[in-house]
Amino acid sequence: MQLKNLVIAAALAASVEAWSPTNSYVPGNVTCDDDIKLIREASKTLSDNETSWLQKRDPIASEALLSFVQRAMANISSADDLAKQIFSNSSSAPKIGIAASGGGYRAMLSGAGMIAAMDNRTDGANEHGLGGLLQGATYLAGLSGGNWLTGTLAWNNWTSVQDILNGFYNDSDTQIWDLEHSIVTPGGINVFKTGSRWDHISDAVQAKQDAGFNISLADVWGRALAYNFFPSLYRGGVGYTWSTLRDADVFKNGEMPFPISVADGRYPGTTVINLNATVFEFNPFEMGSWDPTLNSFTDVKYLGTNVTNGSPVNEGKCIAGFDNTGFVMGTSSTLFNQFLLQLNTTGLPSFIQSLAKHFLNDLSDDYNDIAIYAPNPFRDADTIASNYSQSIAESEYLFLVDGGEDLENIPLVPLIQKQRDLDVIFALDNSADTNASWPDGTSLVSTYQRQYGLQGQGMAFPYVPDENTFINLGLNTRPTFFGCDASNMTDLEYIPPLVVYIPNSYHSYNGNQSTFKLSYSTDERIGVIQNGFEAATRGNLTDDSDYLGCIGCAILRRKQQSLNATLPSECEQCFSNYCWNGTLASTPVNGTDAKASTTDIAAAMTSAAGDSSSSGTATESTSSTTTSNTKSSKSKNAANVLNAQNIGLFSLISALMNFL
Repeated sequence: MQLKNLVIAAALAASVEAWSPTNSYVPGNVTCDDDIKLIREASKTLSDNETSWLQKRDPIASEALLSFVQRAMANISSADDLAKQIFSNSSSAPKIGIAASGGGYRAMLSGAGMIAAMDNRTDGANEHGLGGLLQGATYLAGLSGGNWLTGTLAWNNWTSVQDILNGFYNDSDTQIWDLEHSIVTPGGINVFKTGSRWDHISDAVQAKQDAGFNISLADVWGRALAYNFFPSLYRGGVGYTWSTLRDADVFKNGEMPFPISVADGRYPGTTVINLNATVFEFNPFEMGSWDPTLNSFTDVKYLGTNVTNGSPVNEGKCIAGFDNTGFVMGTSSTLFNQFLLQLNTTGLPSFIQSLAKHFLNDLSDDYNDIAIYAPNPFRDADTIASNYSQSIAESEYLFLVDGGEDLENIPLVPLIQKQRDLDVIFALDNSADTNASWPDGTSLVSTYQRQYGLQGQGMAFPYVPDENTFINLGLNTRPTFFGCDASNMTDLEYIPPLVVYIPNSYHSYNGNQSTFKLSYSTDERIGVIQNGFEAATRGNLTDDSDYLGCIGCAILRRKQQSLNATLPSECEQCFSNYCWNGTLASTPVNGTDAKASTTDIAAAMTSAAGDSSSSGTATESTSSTTTSNTKSSKSKNAANVLNAQNIGLFSLISALMNFL
């Protein structure tokens, strides 16, 4: 069955109520139980829905993971007996999660190559990669560009990267990730197609506002993104909701991992997102946070409902359709909103002009990276301990921003929660931390540091070195294991999962593209995906023939230690080769390996905005983890800017294209 038909079939299979009740971008009124309670205290427990879903997923994932381990460790003595012992009960078998970092389309495409390497549906993944690992995963988390990847796969009926690759040679309008033209100019030289697209986006967002809901630039951004992710659906799934997935058979039956999207909490007037930010997760059932500054979750299906402590203000009346899939995926990547502000509004549709002017006024610094969730689903929540700020519960609105703005650009926090009981997390790092736009371990360092701060109550993360050590020891150029020996982490709150860190690095293609590069030719897309595949597989298993077996050893490690089982000698050698052993090499790095000041970034953006008619050359650009801290990347010129002659929103963002 063709991918388009699969998507349509999934849509028809979903219940009507799972889509927006207005069949549009506008949320609508629905009836709900008079005594419904829409929030629950996190209390270190999973939701009933997630627990029930795991009962279906666990045996499927366990069987697939055992099959992978047996294949991976086929040449390791006594490994099969150890694997069978450890997997003898699916309820206590190892569980793994995969976390895909942010970083714009670079992270989406490079991460896609890494995911493809783990997917037995990918051509060559079993022979030259880690095929079957994805089938054995219980959780799949994404952030910003990584969430574009995981969201695309999950909300297209659990399609594969291979299917998407095959579609690159399809010239129809149903091609997923058709990035030949920028999201800003989807019609290319066809200015009428571009104008029509942006007029539809304008109409959808304006209709939401006309219905009485607050809007922000995140609405515009999310709508624009969705056309590339859900091209088979009407206007990019204008009425397609996040909670729809819970009604799709592939998810209901536990045939895919549990998808999670990550965003951060921020309030207007604050300019620093640090390790005390509240980390929010979206999953098919809930949205909320484990952090003590919220400690609660709400039913994602009824976002937009006016509540007090989780009870609808109007008894028996709820709102549905607020959880538009594109909006949620845009929420995790609101860093890109800033580019909507480099503008000349002449000739725009009147609604977009008004929206843009509002965000260009004095409030722009406070609101330009925010997605507004209003009414606040956690208003008057009584789940926050008295010794923590009550600001989230006291606010009329909930403001969320790009999940990487706190420097935790890999969405690890949801996966290290003790109640999810993971043994291993595969951390796919496609960040642009250095001047050369490669990762340097900043995300792992930030998550490690978080456990010792205000929000660290009840979390644990393995020891990791500083960023200079990552670079000086080459840990940012090859897979590295962290937390290999549980006995060395007894002083943490609990034994955290072992982390298999897989950084983006050069193999066959320059995968270090700008975070803000908005168009990719077919060859560029394939090149970045292929390079990601090779980064995850150590050059198609050619750099180290033992690497596949070592991944198997890492998966068994936690359970092997808890059972005090004998570890094969080959695994001991694997851990010697791949585990960070505590060595530090903190000498400051320079040149392309170093971080750069954000001063140059701001200057480049200002220059680009002031000269919207010229095409640029390589210049500085921010990475997806830009904050007041120093993080940067280099951007490449995508192409000369077309003069769209004031068609739709293009005039608004033409300066951006020059910058890229």
